[in-house]
Amino acid sequence: MIDFSKLAQAGVRELKAYIPGKPVSELQRELGLDHIVKLASNENPLGPSKAVEAAVAGALKEQARYPDASGYELKDLLAVKHKVKPNQITLGNGSNDVLVFLAQVFLSPDTNAVFSQYGFAVYPIATQSVGATAKIAPANSPKHDQPLGHDLAALAALIDENTRVVFVANPNNPTGTWVGSADLETFVSNVPDTCIVVVDEAYTEYVTNQDVPDTSQWLGKYPNLVVTKTFSKAYGLAGFRVGYALSHPDVADLLNRIRPPFNVNSLALLAAQTALGDSDYLKKSVELNEQGKIYLKAELSAMGLGVIPSATNFLLVDMKQDASGLNQDLLKAGVIVRPVGNYGLPNHLRISIGLPEENEFFIKALKKILNK
Repeated sequence: MIDFSKLAQAGVRELKAYIPGKPVSELQRELGLDHIVKLASNENPLGPSKAVEAAVAGALKEQARYPDASGYELKDLLAVKHKVKPNQITLGNGSNDVLVFLAQVFLSPDTNAVFSQYGFAVYPIATQSVGATAKIAPANSPKHDQPLGHDLAALAALIDENTRVVFVANPNNPTGTWVGSADLETFVSNVPDTCIVVVDEAYTEYVTNQDVPDTSQWLGKYPNLVVTKTFSKAYGLAGFRVGYALSHPDVADLLNRIRPPFNVNSLALLAAQTALGDSDYLKKSVELNEQGKIYLKAELSAMGLGVIPSATNFLLVDMKQDASGLNQDLLKAGVIVRPVGNYGLPNHLRISIGLPEENEFFIKALKKILNK
């Protein structure tokens, strides 16, 4: 028998694969349930806008052709939106793609990456896959006003001459917490030029009254800053897989050297272009999310559960007990949420904001389970 693991590089051998949220079809196969509510993967419950659906349907006959490898039209629209030049943009198959590109370009076995204890799961995976060292900063305490969120001082303390990338998610997944404008800019301004600061802004469209900066506006001041964004959340295009990075042109040039050709397909490019022009849909998505978040926070708090402040489309909830059993009970009740034991948070569940009827279905199921 061939031991293929011995043929792989060490970083890959020791990796644990990313665990996605359970799909509805899988739960249907397992339990044969008719009604299932999925609140696990921070997707937009409205689905793609009608404008996107119409545009994509009209383009189906053209799919024998390869997509525009450069994403010219989408990059032009993004350049206008963010007041940058097209040569500052790198397109990805979701923002996950560009996060991996950043690790591949700037990390190696003799360098390290710095990120928070409860940062996005892709950061350690991307770091380890290239054999680099992960330096993990302790998060804020549970009693902090941003509990379990980024401690910028702790992150800064880990940066050394071998640090090439610092990952900061703002707002952060899986906690929902955020870092304010002044504090984050002070942090970015003090990171040495030998280190790339990656600010992951997958959820910024959902920010309402929180002090969360659009750091793409800082690109002219900080050439080592990279901002990543996605169409998977507020724009409702998770299945299309479109994300991007905004950076100094020289950084974008390096990222685009390793970007696979045609990594964003034609329908995804068209969907993203159309979504950018549908401001009414985006406004509706944010309003629906805010209403659902207020409802869920009130109901969960009334049950005595710990709800962490969130500037996103999900809530991280301290269930006050090991959450694995509760998760299984919820699955049996037809509710898919996200356990986060893999993040080192075994007592917590991450709950995506759904449609009003989905949120209510979840609350009723949880009350029944807790009152057993």
